[in-house]
Amino acid sequence: MTLPGSLHVINEGLAFLLEVLALAALVWWGWQSADHTAARLLLAVAAPAAAAVVWGLFAAPKARVALPVLGVLTVKALVFGTAVAALYAVGRDRWAAVFAVVVAVNTVLATLDRNALAHRGF
Repeated sequence: MTLPGSLHVINEGLAFLLEVLALAALVWWGWQSADHTAARLLLAVAAPAAAAVVWGLFAAPKARVALPVLGVLTVKALVFGTAVAALYAVGRDRWAAVFAVVVAVNTVLATLDRNALAHRGF
């Protein structure tokens, strides 16, 4: 299934926004997860940094390590799943559920679209 041009652009933009929101959720969780300012700061920086490194190595469009589609989807599930868990942990159950659904729909559409484009030679 190939998305029409404008829908492809919107879905790719949404994918980027979801990636940024996942990092923000990890920052929020990190800040809420400790009592002392130094620990809060450490978690608020380290959690999203670790997610960004994993994403950049394995799931980004120009990832350093080329994985098969299933590997990339696994990394995405890990990072986004962690963000969903972070939202639940800070008491935002509905936000977590909505985020999970939007991520799932976006990822399915993007994967189908990329696979269709790859089979066409793009």
